[in-house]
Amino acid sequence: MSTGPLEKLSSNKTFGGELTKYKFKSAALGGLIAKFNLFLPANAATGKVPLLVYLAGLECNEDTGAQKGGFIGPAAKEGIAILFPDTSPRGAGIPGEDDDWDFGTGAGFYLNATNPKFAHHYNMHTHVTLELPEVIQDAGLPIDLKRQSIFGHSMGGHGSLTLYLSSPSKQYRSASAFAPISNPINAPWGKKAFSGYLQQGVEEAKQKYDATELISKHKDPVHILVDYGTGDKFYQTGQLLPEIFLKAAREAGHDEVQVRVREQEGYDHSYYFISTFGEDHVHFHANFLKA
Repeated sequence: MSTGPLEKLSSNKTFGGELTKYKFKSAALGGLIAKFNLFLPANAATGKVPLLVYLAGLECNEDTGAQKGGFIGPAAKEGIAILFPDTSPRGAGIPGEDDDWDFGTGAGFYLNATNPKFAHHYNMHTHVTLELPEVIQDAGLPIDLKRQSIFGHSMGGHGSLTLYLSSPSKQYRSASAFAPISNPINAPWGKKAFSGYLQQGVEEAKQKYDATELISKHKDPVHILVDYGTGDKFYQTGQLLPEIFLKAAREAGHDEVQVRVREQEGYDHSYYFISTFGEDHVHFHANFLKA
């Protein structure tokens, strides 16, 4: 995959490490400029460190999780790097991509589009799983790509679970999610996204992009943690469906050690919720990244 050179945009010292923003010309996203943030803990100065990938939700970008998630302090203590990609291509100029907040710009759904209208640019699956690791490796950054895990929020929770469960190479050691869109083929957000990005819509999404469908067929051991809040309006209106995901996991033989889904009383969909449990999630992944 041919990409443009990595350009450093900014750098901030934080928790003894460094958070750096980069940009490059992305082949996966059809030649558009892509940005990401990368936190390197202090111990990266003396050797390669494991990587935790954070996928943000609808309307967010590469800054949201870095600034609001509360992940960097715990990651610094564990000696783990965190990668914060963007949530979609930017500036594709496709008619209609900026009409709605829950589709198009800021809403890439971490899939590879097959609808010809979007297929040239909307390839966030390839961007996250293949292109960004290649870019990091080519730049000589001190990341051990053999030790990766992934987590995310809402649309990004959908992304983290599906990328983890669908990876044939077991790219990620563990996955976690805050308020994920757990069964998107049966949720309004998912139906809208899949109908727009995929030629065969929901039927095509069933095979690759629905965590509930994927866990129901997944026989290998897994390491998954999910948190959602009972005060989340999107949980209450049927966008998230964590109980359906949990039921499918149990029926497929995954017990509470392999798949843990926690109901958090009164919490909503915001980063106040995420930052409350962010340290738990970083520690969860550290168990597998540092093993």
